[in-house]
Amino acid sequence: MSETKARLNRRNFLLAVGVGSAASAAVLVAKTVPPAPSNAKVDDKKKTRGYQTSDHIRNYYRTAKV
Repeated sequence: MSETKARLNRRNFLLAVGVGSAASAAVLVAKTVPPAPSNAKVDDKKKTRGYQTSDHIRNYYRTAKV
Protein backbone atom coordinates (compact mmCIF):
# COMPACT_ATOMS: atom_id res chain seq x y z
CA MET A 1 0.00 0.00 0.00
CA SER A 2 2.82 2.44 0.75
CA GLU A 3 4.27 1.76 -2.70
CA THR A 4 1.00 2.81 -4.31
CA LYS A 5 0.89 5.90 -2.13
CA ALA A 6 4.47 6.76 -3.08
CA ARG A 7 3.60 6.48 -6.79
CA LEU A 8 0.64 8.79 -6.33
CA ASN A 9 2.83 11.31 -4.54
CA ARG A 10 5.32 11.23 -7.41
CA ARG A 11 2.53 11.72 -9.91
CA ASN A 12 1.15 14.63 -7.97
CA PHE A 13 4.61 16.17 -7.78
CA LEU A 14 5.20 15.77 -11.51
CA LEU A 15 1.75 17.16 -12.23
CA ALA A 16 2.46 20.18 -10.04
CA VAL A 17 5.81 20.77 -11.75
CA GLY A 18 4.17 20.59 -15.18
CA VAL A 19 1.37 22.97 -14.24
CA GLY A 20 3.81 25.35 -12.58
CA SER A 21 6.07 25.50 -15.60
CA ALA A 22 3.11 26.05 -17.93
CA ALA A 23 1.86 28.87 -15.71
CA SER A 24 5.27 30.53 -15.59
CA ALA A 25 5.57 30.29 -19.38
CA ALA A 26 2.16 31.94 -19.72
CA VAL A 27 3.27 34.77 -17.46
CA LEU A 28 6.41 35.34 -19.53
CA VAL A 29 4.43 35.38 -22.77
CA ALA A 30 1.88 37.78 -21.31
CA LYS A 31 4.62 40.20 -20.29
CA THR A 32 6.24 40.17 -23.74
CA VAL A 33 3.09 40.94 -25.76
CA PRO A 34 3.78 43.98 -27.96
CA PRO A 35 1.70 47.10 -27.41
CA ALA A 36 -1.31 47.79 -29.60
CA PRO A 37 -0.53 49.40 -32.97
CA SER A 38 -1.03 53.12 -33.39
CA ASN A 39 -3.71 54.55 -35.69
CA ALA A 40 -1.19 55.23 -38.45
CA LYS A 41 -0.31 51.57 -38.72
CA VAL A 42 -3.96 50.58 -38.83
CA ASP A 43 -4.59 53.02 -41.69
CA ASP A 44 -1.65 51.56 -43.61
CA LYS A 45 -3.07 48.07 -43.21
CA LYS A 46 -6.46 49.21 -44.51
CA LYS A 47 -4.82 50.57 -47.66
CA THR A 48 -3.10 47.25 -48.40
CA ARG A 49 -6.08 45.05 -47.59
CA GLY A 50 -7.47 42.79 -50.27
CA TYR A 51 -6.13 40.83 -53.20
CA GLN A 52 -3.07 42.26 -54.88
CA THR A 53 -1.04 40.64 -57.61
CA SER A 54 2.69 40.57 -57.29
CA ASP A 55 5.53 39.18 -59.39
CA HIS A 56 5.45 35.72 -57.84
CA ILE A 57 1.66 35.49 -58.29
CA ARG A 58 1.93 36.55 -61.94
CA ASN A 59 4.68 33.97 -62.39
CA TYR A 60 2.42 31.26 -60.93
CA TYR A 61 -0.44 32.22 -63.24
CA ARG A 62 1.91 32.21 -66.21
CA THR A 63 3.23 28.73 -65.41
CA ALA A 64 -0.19 27.29 -64.54
CA LYS A 65 -1.73 28.00 -67.94
CA VAL A 66 -2.92 24.93 -69.74
